[in-house]
Parts: sequence; structure tokens; C-alpha cells
Amino acid sequence: MANSENKGVSFRQSVDLMVDRAMAVLELDPGIAKAIKGCKAVLEVRFPVEIKGKLEVFSGWRAVHSIHRLPVKGGIRYAEAVDQDEVEALAALMSYKCAIVDVPFGGSKGGLHIDPRKYDRDELQRITRRFTRELATRGFLSPATNVPAPDMGTGQREMAWILDTYKHLYPNDINYIGCVTGKPVNQGGVRGRVEATGRGVQYAIKEFFRHDDETAAAGLDSKLEGKRVIIQGLGNVGYHAAKFLQEEDKVLITGIIERDGALVSDSGLNVEDVKEYVTENHGVKGFPGVEFVEVGSMVLEKECDILIPAALEAVIHGGNAGAINAKLLVEAANGPTTFEADTILRERGITVLPDAYVNAGGVVVSYFEWVRNLSHMRFGRMEKRMDENRGLHIVNALKETGHDVPSWVAKELTRGPDELDLVRSGLDDSMRSAFQQIKTTKDKNDKVDDFRTASFVVAIEKIATAYLDVGVY
Repeated sequence: MANSENKGVSFRQSVDLMVDRAMAVLELDPGIAKAIKGCKAVLEVRFPVEIKGKLEVFSGWRAVHSIHRLPVKGGIRYAEAVDQDEVEALAALMSYKCAIVDVPFGGSKGGLHIDPRKYDRDELQRITRRFTRELATRGFLSPATNVPAPDMGTGQREMAWILDTYKHLYPNDINYIGCVTGKPVNQGGVRGRVEATGRGVQYAIKEFFRHDDETAAAGLDSKLEGKRVIIQGLGNVGYHAAKFLQEEDKVLITGIIERDGALVSDSGLNVEDVKEYVTENHGVKGFPGVEFVEVGSMVLEKECDILIPAALEAVIHGGNAGAINAKLLVEAANGPTTFEADTILRERGITVLPDAYVNAGGVVVSYFEWVRNLSHMRFGRMEKRMDENRGLHIVNALKETGHDVPSWVAKELTRGPDELDLVRSGLDDSMRSAFQQIKTTKDKNDKVDDFRTASFVVAIEKIATAYLDVGVY
């Protein structure tokens, strides 16, 4: 969604300008740079569906940015703001995002121009199944080449419809279940996928706070507990990020911004209570006991330690970047900061953890789900009991040598990891390893002084190497 303060630069152009900055650091040949930046293919479809006795025509897109790795990966969003420019920008971000966190996918993205709130379940199912046929029959949906996932306006339900439609179109594809990720667990999904992007945001922040030099540069101490956090958007990503940070890391959620306004409380907001209220009332207005701000965007400028935009593109733009009063900006949404705003924030010395890294948790766990689908076996099935027995041997050995083993220690040692444990472990490792690569690039390159440029340098180097290895240029 383009912001009125940034009409001169589209979302796609904003992404390209940020990428150009990293390419200048790498001094890439202009031809190579152009090859990496451009989308390889964009499909636009229009199709009719009968709704309440009348035909409605829907428009949708699926963009493929880079095929240096296959399949290409990226969500499908349902929103009225969807257009080709947005889909291409998001597909490009997916390529860089996958490279940053070492997920062997290229980037893709899809979107349907629709307000899903205007249609009932059966109508959305017919629309989704028709859109799926349009994608699949044109080669833009396959477990081998192009794998969608949920995004804004879609979820497990829509992914199950896509899976079932593909299965009936291609019943001989033994790996049909891997044609889409973010599915319900009983339809081949993996535990931890729904929370994955929000959990990844939490892991990114925790890793940042493990580095004293970075927290000091941001004007923060290295203790995450007690930090004042403002969340913009309490959808799937914002809700889970806020929930985990509040419950597990004891941060103080001092602001929550939603479509109809914002809630502010210096003593802290209970995320679960606010989420329950939003679900029942479709907004935050009227939530008892705290301050309500009708113009929610103004709360982006409220003083805090960590600001987390977790919903729309371009909410931080040239018109408000100079007033942002956070020490650390953590981009949980795709493209929440325009290029102009990013330039202003850099000049002001505000530390930004970029979207291409921060919200990569979803694609990391989608990768785990896809691998699980292709292996036709749940994680931990073969090793869980072996791990339990190994832990039991350790406990028994300690007891035989006269050591007392507390019951809680014995319980943990003798509990083999389940699928959720393994998914969270893999996600944590991916986010930590990626941050360390980004930080190393920033520290060792005199031309790189911010995390966004460092992230894109990491991604572009990997993509360029992949193309060079196969002799594409």
C-alpha cells in the first residue's frame, strides 16, 4: 500500500533503490545487477466466478523474481491494495530474504485483488479454487517449481483449498502435498508454521541484544527485559511477536496500533486481552482502562525503545521519519519503510533491523514444511525415542556415581524433542546465523554502516555466486 507521502516512488522502486545501495558496495557489473534485480516472469489472470447469482471478475498476479534456486517461494495475499507493482516488489524481497537465511528457494509472490471480508466461506473457496487452477495450469504452482504460502488475507484454510485443487488436477504427482506450505497440520502442515514469522521476529531481536556493541550503538543496554515496545498491527505477525516478547522476554508493550486507532499505556498493555477485544469488536476503540488515540499513525512517533511495524507497507515515510522516536526499528512487515524514510533514519542514527531479515521466519519454517512433505515423514519420528533413551542413560549414570538429579532435570533429559521443538530450534538457529553473517559483513566492510545494506550485500553475493557457478553470465 503506497503512502501518500511517497507517491513519487513505488514500492518496487523503493526496494530497487535499497538494493542499488548494496550493489554499489559490491561494485557489480551493471549487466549482472540488472539480471539479478529484474523479475523473470509475471502472470496476470482475470477470471469470472458466480457470486450470489451474478458473475464477478477477479484479477490476480503471480510474480517470479529469481530462479537461481527452485522452487521459487512466496505467499499469496488477498487485499484490495494488491497490484502488479506490489507483487513484483514482494517477489524480489522473497529472493533476497531466502538468500539471507540460507533457504534454497528463489523468490515469488502472488496476490488477488479482493476484500476477503466481503465474501462468505463458500464464496472464498470457489474464488480460491478457481485462482489455483489459473496458476497451476499456467505453470505457476508446483512442488517442484513454485510453492505459495499464506500472506495478508489468507491462512491455513486457503492453503488447504489450494492443496486439494492441485491434488485433483495432478493426481499422479507423488509430492502434491508440497505444492503449498502453511497448511493445517492434519493436511501436511508443520507445527509452528502459524507462529513462525512472529517467532522469527522475536528471535531476531533476541540475537541483536546478544551483541553489546550493537545495543550500545543503538543507545540501549543489553537487557531486553523491560524495554518499551510499540507494535503497529496486531495481525498474525504482530500478535505472535508481541505475545512472545511479552510473555517470554518480559518487555513492556506500551502501544498497539490498529486500523481504527491505537492504544497507549506507559504501564503496559496485555497483548492477549487486546487481541481478544480486537477479535470480538473488529478494532481497538473502546478497549477499557487505557488511552485511545484516534489517529493511530501518530503513535508511531511516540517515544519507545523498540518500534515494530508489523502490518502494511510504507507506514514510515518521508513525512514522519524525522519524528520517529525509537532507538531500534524492527521491520516485521514487508516494506514498512520507504527508501526516503530509510535515508532519513540512517542520517539520524536510528538502528533498523530490515524486513528482508526480520520477517524471514515464515519462509524458514515453510522450507521445513516443504522438506517434511517431500520426505513423507514427520520430523523426529526416527530419533525421538533414541534421544529419550540416551537421556535416560545419562540420568542413570549420574545416579550410579552418587549424584542427585533433580526431577525437573531428569524430566528434560529424558524427553525426546517433538516436531515443534525441532522446528523452533531450526528457526532459532537460522535467525541467529543470518544475523551473525549480516553483522560480520557490516563490521568488515568500511562501505557498509547499516543492517539493511549489509543484509542485501549478503543476499546479492549469494545469488550472484549461484548464477556464476552455473555459467549464466
